[in-house]
Amino acid sequence: MKNIPRSRRSVLYVPASNPRALQKSATLAADAIIYDLEDSVAPEVKAEAREALRAHFRAHPAAGCERIIRINPLVSQWGGEDILAARACNPDAILLPKVEHPRDLIEAATALDEADAADTLGLWAMIETPRGILNADEVARLGSHSSARLGCFVVGPNDIARETGVHLAGDRKFLVPWLMQIVLAARAGGLDVLDGVFNDFADPAGFGRECRQGAAMGFDGKTLIHPSQIDEANRSFSPDETEVAEARAIVELFMRPENADKGVLSLNGRMVERLHLAMAEKCLTKANRIATPHKDIERK
Repeated sequence: MKNIPRSRRSVLYVPASNPRALQKSATLAADAIIYDLEDSVAPEVKAEAREALRAHFRAHPAAGCERIIRINPLVSQWGGEDILAARACNPDAILLPKVEHPRDLIEAATALDEADAADTLGLWAMIETPRGILNADEVARLGSHSSARLGCFVVGPNDIARETGVHLAGDRKFLVPWLMQIVLAARAGGLDVLDGVFNDFADPAGFGRECRQGAAMGFDGKTLIHPSQIDEANRSFSPDETEVAEARAIVELFMRPENADKGVLSLNGRMVERLHLAMAEKCLTKANRIATPHKDIERK
């Protein structure tokens, strides 16, 4: 399937077992919602959460944001029922947890194909284990094939910390090399990639710093645990006015008739090449997409 360019600056987790959160999710300004059937749902209420999610999607067949459903691993006792329920809801994508090998994607894509799932139903992959990080390039390479349905990587820092013992506090300096490895694999495979959650939603200053760090590292957006984090994520992962103005200036410079065959130009004392033109065009496309978000959403 084609990976449709979309704004994914703010991606909020919503537990499918929380009726109030489900209802509120339809009113939020997040670019995307991940409806969770996995970690945030206790084992004894997994079945009820699936039914609540079905009811929510029946009540809200269309949405102003991208909608994703995170299921339990297919090898778990809940995975099979989860993927059937998720397919029936017809979201934009299904998020697979703890992806470690290309076969994890192949099994999920095959299950969707056998169930005649729509071609527009994509797959996202959580990279949250040591093996998943080491194999991220292989997974992303498979994802470049349309049959795999893969469109996005999502970092799971809490699981990475649990399995490696790395400390997440402060500037994440011990985690950064692995985060960059995931970003690199995603870009090589033509995928979007989302930074992981910031656990302390009562620390907006710390959250802002981590958002800006993630944006500087090349992430497309950040996964969130609380609606109060949406506005900051949207700001941090949007081009600012200075970036947009500079991008426009570069595009306008190369668009002049006298510069049609030029590869290098001078702008305000700085050398700009056609690679800078490509970067400027990408910046303006992102800014325009943010300004007109509903054009990105394929109504279901």
